[in-house]
Amino acid sequence: MATAQGMSGVDLLAVVSALHRDLPLWIGKVYQYDQKLLGIRLNGQDHARYHLMIESGRRLHRVRTLPEPPKLPTSFAMMLRKYLEGGRVLAIEQHGLERIVSFEIGRKETTYRLVVELFDEGNIVLCDTDWRIIKPLWHHRFKDREVVPGADYTLHARPAPVPDPASFRALLLGSDRDLVRTLAVDLRLGGAFAEEVCLRAGVERSVVASEVDSDRVHAALESLVADVVASPTPVIDRKGAWPITLASLTTPCPYPSFEEALEAFYPLKPPEKVVERREQVSREDRMRRRQEQALAGFEEKIRRNERIAELIYEQYPVVSEVITTLAAASRRLSWQEIAKVLKGADNPVARLIVSVDPATASVVVDLGEKITLFVHETVEQNVERYYEQARKFKKKRAGAIAAMAAPPTRPEKKAPARTGPEKKRWYHRFRWFETSDGTLVIGGRDAGQNEELVKRYLEGRDRFVHADVHGASVVIVKGETERMDEVAQFAASYSGAWRAGHLQADVYAVRPDQVSKTPEAGEFVSRGSFIVRGERTWFRSVPLGIAIGLGPTGVIGGPPTAVERRAPVRVVLRPGPFEPNDTARRVLRALREKEGIESGRGARAILNTEAVARFVPPGGSEIAEVHAGDVR
Repeated sequence: MATAQGMSGVDLLAVVSALHRDLPLWIGKVYQYDQKLLGIRLNGQDHARYHLMIESGRRLHRVRTLPEPPKLPTSFAMMLRKYLEGGRVLAIEQHGLERIVSFEIGRKETTYRLVVELFDEGNIVLCDTDWRIIKPLWHHRFKDREVVPGADYTLHARPAPVPDPASFRALLLGSDRDLVRTLAVDLRLGGAFAEEVCLRAGVERSVVASEVDSDRVHAALESLVADVVASPTPVIDRKGAWPITLASLTTPCPYPSFEEALEAFYPLKPPEKVVERREQVSREDRMRRRQEQALAGFEEKIRRNERIAELIYEQYPVVSEVITTLAAASRRLSWQEIAKVLKGADNPVARLIVSVDPATASVVVDLGEKITLFVHETVEQNVERYYEQARKFKKKRAGAIAAMAAPPTRPEKKAPARTGPEKKRWYHRFRWFETSDGTLVIGGRDAGQNEELVKRYLEGRDRFVHADVHGASVVIVKGETERMDEVAQFAASYSGAWRAGHLQADVYAVRPDQVSKTPEAGEFVSRGSFIVRGERTWFRSVPLGIAIGLGPTGVIGGPPTAVERRAPVRVVLRPGPFEPNDTARRVLRALREKEGIESGRGARAILNTEAVARFVPPGGSEIAEVHAGDVR
């Protein structure tokens, strides 16, 4: 996918294949527009004229017209004209699916090589027939190679975009990663095209690469590459330009070729900067300038989030190793222990990690830019977080543009705002509460969340707690607590015991390493269910009961003893005859009466039926107690 940051190897394959079809070509004038942007006029057969646009580190494709050339050509442009003008393009080669393209150009009795690098900062390098560098656009000295005049340009043997079946089988057998990551990283396909290959092969993306039918996946890979080379169906969406229509894309593209789509996606000229003059301005002008500054801020945040998302994909192997290493460590150690280990460690992964946030199971990693990664999410899910942030700022940008279009209004005095609801945390989508001694406890709302909690969030020295009845919530204690009685009551209340109308239930607790999804021979484990092995800690005849109250920043719920210290006004529930929605309305009415809150707009932001219903157990309930008054 071609993004604002640059083209991928698959995109280059589509462009190089299109150029191949128009060979032979001859080099015309060469222009340099800025430090990275070059334009080359190409002459084809039958008086055909083409215009090649090259931006070091970003893009290479033809355009309909080149920008107005500068009046004085640069020394690099003059050098390329001296060596290449009038020369015939004999071959155009891409190095596998790497972002490297080389042009073999014959002129008189000599052959030259023009190499275009689109990875990292990129480069444009002119070499002689023996690959000795004549002149690069940028001089670089790396640890393992030099890109300076007189040095040899190192280009390994050119692999094919699709390995032969035997090599491909060996690649999969030698991988210890899942299929989608193996394709994305080892074959340079990138995440989206790797997922497309999995879909075409009819293979689950998460299956271990060494266990799949390699011939089936190889055929799907050949099919994708064949479509890119011979049957491009370009698509432009919010993320970028695609050479073919993937299964996940439905956006129509009005451009008949991928190069025309690229020309539309990449502007030829950067927007001109607007310089503000210092002058006395009216209130309306000051407001307009603040709006413009806010709009510019939104634009920068959109670019930053999209840039970070692409940087994560570019550093896919490194990011994947960080996530895999820390996820494995979190199953043995607490996050506080992990932070201590990282502080004293001296290895490449540890040196990248700037800080650890135990509350969100995330780390800040320095990849040239500081990026927050969530350890219990995949690389793709981390990328989607940044794209989601970009979408939010795009909505804000649209709102700012609409506000700028509206006529200015006089400011009005606003009434004092109520304290808003608590900021959303990662665990708020689950059932949750904090024990009286401040330990976070989370539980699943359904089989899918039960599965997610065990696979993603059960780690280190956590405790797995479960009621000894069918249809119970998986409960995880995130840390040490002296109030396991509250945890047991939470697990018993959000179980089938409540739905059955029981007043008590038995509950047990085990360590994370005692919980497994692997059944014995002949057994079957359904979604949301687990096998627990070894000794259990039992809590017998635990009373059912849930309290719901209004805390300082919103509605909270959980065992009565845990809620009472945070919500003086609260309602205690027990199993009863009223269905959950009816119960939620009764609790809401009681809390509003005892708190003296009117049902206005500000109150609805804090105290509403939806907020209360999240803490009502499944099944019938009734109000047992109302603290701070009786319910009428």
